[in-house]
Amino acid sequence: MGQIARHWYFNKRPKDVIEADTLVLREDPVPALEPGQILIRSLYMSLDATNRVWLSDWDTYMDPLPIGARMLGFILGEVAESQNPTFPKGSLVTGLGTWSDWIVTDAEGWAPFPRPEGIPLSDAFGILAVAGPTAYVGLLEIGKPKPGDTVVVTAAAGAVGALVGQIAKLHGCRVVGVAGSDDKCKWLRDDLGFDAVINYRKENLLDALKREAPNGIDVHFENVGGDQLDAGLTLMNEGGRVVICGLISTYNSSEPVPGPYMFRNVIMKRLTIQGFVILDYAAHFPEYHAKLIEWMRSGELKYRIHIEDGLENAVDALRMLYTGGNNGKLMVRIAPDAR
Repeated sequence: MGQIARHWYFNKRPKDVIEADTLVLREDPVPALEPGQILIRSLYMSLDATNRVWLSDWDTYMDPLPIGARMLGFILGEVAESQNPTFPKGSLVTGLGTWSDWIVTDAEGWAPFPRPEGIPLSDAFGILAVAGPTAYVGLLEIGKPKPGDTVVVTAAAGAVGALVGQIAKLHGCRVVGVAGSDDKCKWLRDDLGFDAVINYRKENLLDALKREAPNGIDVHFENVGGDQLDAGLTLMNEGGRVVICGLISTYNSSEPVPGPYMFRNVIMKRLTIQGFVILDYAAHFPEYHAKLIEWMRSGELKYRIHIEDGLENAVDALRMLYTGGNNGKLMVRIAPDAR
């Protein structure tokens, strides 16, 4: 009997939250390689808020995942067999692949992944695959902060938000983070060096932002949407930049989402609002990686990695993203790194 791979298949489009039968785990034989193909042994899988978007029937930046297809995610793997000289056996690769422990692909869309000296592979993937480039592009290339600017970050204890705040501090900004627990707020303030943090579950966010950003907001980095976006829009300074990275509070909604109610400030404060998808910047990842690795090695960029073990636990792990149950960048370890 040949090698068997496990795959998560998209079974039923969710109405709101991801349910037990939204995805199903099945086994399939691993096909023999054809010329140009590689066999990847999956090591880690990144779980990201956008995974929920791919399960919707919305008009998005990529085609919705059809029912019956294998679920998609960002994968780090090792080439186990190769019929492609660009990806030799034993090399590390990353790309948008399927939720599988073994993947056969023609390697289109996959790229070599660095193994930075002195940095655990799980940390390198957790920061360099999605979260780090997203924070870098969103803040520096879209938000364009200047020294002395006030930067507000929602979901600040999340994988992207925590990096955004630290990069803003490295560029001389005052940083205000918004998070949903006292423990997360303490970590942001005491360990990551945020100037101020707000637990939106314990006090009125708009009032708290007025207190912590008394001179207004220059850059608002949005990961949540809804009331948090409205509060930021209310206090933007003239010429401010609003970076729309994610709207996680709306992803499980089955009804139309109202607002933002303070959209008029786009005119009144001459705001620039821009959303982005990090896949559009993939060609520049090597330069982002070089800077991020430098900050990681120097200790200027701190982070938490939350790893759940086992491909079979991927769906339960994904739910954590929408309940705040994860503690740092969320990943699934599918197989141990052999080196």
